Amino acid sequence: MKQALLNFWDPLFSARGAFVAGAGNAEAQVRLADWPNWPAGCLVLVGPEGCGKSRLAEDWARRTGAQKLDRFKPDPAVVRSHPVLLEDVDQGFCAEGLFHLLNLASVGQGLLLTARTRPAGWPSEVADLRSRLNALHVVHVESTEDEILMSVLEDFLRARGIRPPPDLAPYLVRRIDRSVIAARDIVERLHEASAGDHRPVTRALARELLSDDTENLDLFDR
Repeated sequence: MKQALLNFWDPLFSARGAFVAGAGNAEAQVRLADWPNWPAGCLVLVGPEGCGKSRLAEDWARRTGAQKLDRFKPDPAVVRSHPVLLEDVDQGFCAEGLFHLLNLASVGQGLLLTARTRPAGWPSEVADLRSRLNALHVVHVESTEDEILMSVLEDFLRARGIRPPPDLAPYLVRRIDRSVIAARDIVERLHEASAGDHRPVTRALARELLSDDTENLDLFDR
C-alpha cells in the first residue's frame, strides 16, 4: 500500500530561494527596480506561462508593500495609497475598474500588470480604455533559461524533502518544457513515484518517467 503523500504542494512557489537573474528577465528586473518612476505610473510584464513573471511581480509586491487586487473587482481607490498588482489581465478583467486604475496610477503609487499577451490585444469596447491600453509600457519576460530552470528544479526538489544527485537537474533541464510549470510537474511526479516504494530520486527514475531510453541523448550527460 502506497504511503500517503503530504499535501504541501501549494507553498512550493513561496518556498523557493531567491529569484535567479538571467538574460530573459534582466530588463524586467531593471524596470521593476525603477519603480515608482514608470511612464504614467504603470508597467506591464508580458511573457508565456511559467516564464517567471508572476515571481518577479510577487517579489516587487513584497518589496514595495503593493496590494494584489482581483482583476474582476478592483478597488481603484487603493492605488492612491498603495502600489497595486493585477495579474493575468489578458485572461479577463473589469473594464471600468481597470480604466480607473490606469487613470489614477500616474498620480497614485503605481500599477503593475502581468499578462501572456500585449495590452494592445486585450479585448475592450471602451474607446478611452483602448487608447490607454495601447499606450502602456510593456516589458517582455522570455522563456526560462537553463540556469534559472535548474535553480527552480533544485528548489522544488528541496521543498519536497528530496536531496537529488548532482546530475539530476541538468538531465531534466534538457528534457522538459522550458517553464516553471513543467519543473513543478516533473518534481511532483518524481515525488509520487519515489514515495510508494521508497525509491531514491535519481536520473534512472526520471528516465523511466520521461520514457527516455535514447542512448544518443545519454552521451551528452556523461
